[in-house]
Amino acid sequence: MVSLGFWQLRRADEKAMLLTELRENPSKPLVAFPGAGSVADSLLFRRSTVICAAVARWSVEAGSAADGTTGYRLVAHCSGVAERAGPMIVVGVTNRPDFRPAWNGGSVSGWITRAPDRRPLIAHLSGAKVVLPPMLIAAEAPAGLKPAAPPRVEDVPNNHSGYAVQWFAFAGIALIIYGLALARRRAASGGDS
Repeated sequence: MVSLGFWQLRRADEKAMLLTELRENPSKPLVAFPGAGSVADSLLFRRSTVICAAVARWSVEAGSAADGTTGYRLVAHCSGVAERAGPMIVVGVTNRPDFRPAWNGGSVSGWITRAPDRRPLIAHLSGAKVVLPPMLIAAEAPAGLKPAAPPRVEDVPNNHSGYAVQWFAFAGIALIIYGLALARRRAASGGDS
């Protein structure tokens, strides 16, 4: 348990370095939008441009607009080439989940992020690694939508220090229980003689 606590402290240092990089990424030059597959941490929150040939389907999820209001983020799942999936783009935010803009594709600029992980909690706990595809949050929205909030460093969880404290506390509690068990054993053996 103690070694798990120290591991979490090392992870906290790694996360702090990542958060520093993410804070700087929006001000860096444009990069090419990543293809299908895993998105490197170094690309997260970077500005990019992607072309959506056509919208194959729409999905809706809870989200925030750039002005701070909450609503429904409209995600365009663009058609791909051959058997490859096209890019996913958060085109904007609305207060009506059934709203669909007249927009059906084109060139979009925004920030690179990863698609949300929609697995249930039990799947997260199983430890199975899943590759989240890249997603672009559009900087401008089509008519009828508000621009979506850009990705924020404050929304990236950084709870490794808290986990370290938990592991150290578990180790301390285990020592106390062990000490109580030894004391009880001594008292029991002392009473027999």
